[in-house]
Amino acid sequence: MNNNNNTLFDIIKSSRRWLILIIAGILFVLSQFYRSSVAVITPNLIQDLSLDAWELSTVSASFFYAFALMQIPVGLFLDSIGPRITMTLLTLVAVAGALIFSMGESYYSLTIGRVFLGIGMACNFMGTLKLITIWFHPKQFATLSAIILSAGTAGNIAAATPLALMVQTLGWRNSFVTMSGVTFFIVILFFFLVNDRPGNQIISENQGASRPKVRDTLQRAKILFSQRDFWIISFSTFCRYGIFASVQALWAGPYLIQVAGLSPVTAGNIILLMSIGMIIGSPVTGHLSDIVFTSRKKVITFGLFGMSVILGILVFLPGESGKVTLSVLFFCFGLFSSSGQLMYAHIKEQVPHENAGMAMTAINFFTMGGVAVFLQGIGFLMKFLYPGTSLGFSAFKSAFIFCGICLAVICVCYTFTTETLAMKKDYR
Repeated sequence: MNNNNNTLFDIIKSSRRWLILIIAGILFVLSQFYRSSVAVITPNLIQDLSLDAWELSTVSASFFYAFALMQIPVGLFLDSIGPRITMTLLTLVAVAGALIFSMGESYYSLTIGRVFLGIGMACNFMGTLKLITIWFHPKQFATLSAIILSAGTAGNIAAATPLALMVQTLGWRNSFVTMSGVTFFIVILFFFLVNDRPGNQIISENQGASRPKVRDTLQRAKILFSQRDFWIISFSTFCRYGIFASVQALWAGPYLIQVAGLSPVTAGNIILLMSIGMIIGSPVTGHLSDIVFTSRKKVITFGLFGMSVILGILVFLPGESGKVTLSVLFFCFGLFSSSGQLMYAHIKEQVPHENAGMAMTAINFFTMGGVAVFLQGIGFLMKFLYPGTSLGFSAFKSAFIFCGICLAVICVCYTFTTETLAMKKDYR
């Protein structure tokens, strides 16, 4: 009888944790949607509000600045308050941000809406990783976090053609009102269905029974910030995702259309291949790290090296190289970039379990800050070097050279990180 009860309990426990993973993953998909949603509605914003290029870039980047600045407090909240309350309250802020954005009548009101969205969405990836840390075995972390990251790319895809079709039907304002309603519905489900941790019977031996106090978390944060590996991983994720996301969200378009001479539709399809490369690569690199090589560092450095090589090829590639060659290169750029998601696992394994949220959100601060800096920094560099032809072939070559050098440098630096002992212990 007891065996039957234990079996039923195990089934319920397993089902519950997968339900939690799915509902938290949907919140991350929404985060990805909002961060990419400005690109599709840019013509509408120009037409309705007469925004110029600088105002558009600031509206877009404001999400990432707010998102990045929220990472440190988010880490403290996840470890002290817990993911359920933290994710719920912040996502409600995002609901308000979507409504403010939908009613925006000026550059300033749109920016405020995007800031609220950045604040509100700042916790959904880190909170999901924290829930994975609590509910699943450490050996599953890299694979599950990779799957979540891969699934989140659906949000980027939804912010492309599906959003464009919605805007054609409803208008851009009503589209964001609709998405705010969807977000509100999902976060209410999340609040009622998710628990911060399993029952006492199924807490694994490597999980703490109580949450640390904020003061204890701050003390451990000081130790984390004094570690060499923390700064190497932070600078690496700053450059890796900053370069990838800025190319994907903005600079790939003008390069493919104005330099390579492709149509906007063809350019959009090639940009989509970057997302497909990320979708395919995320679970593959997670599996390679968890099972095949049992190493974070080897897989990450190979991915950084591959990204640098792709940019080097683009530098020496003729301006009009054909869509097949460019499709392969941009797909591989996304594929190699996917290894960067392992940096979260790498840093998580260097801190006590109860401070995993703080460690991962600290890294995520640099991840999202890199997007904001490279998004505007690449444009500044191109305009500074080539004032009259800032979107010409030479300007893009210089940008690719600069980004390629950044990736090569962090690839070398990453070889000096330590393979985490926590992971080696879990794989015995």
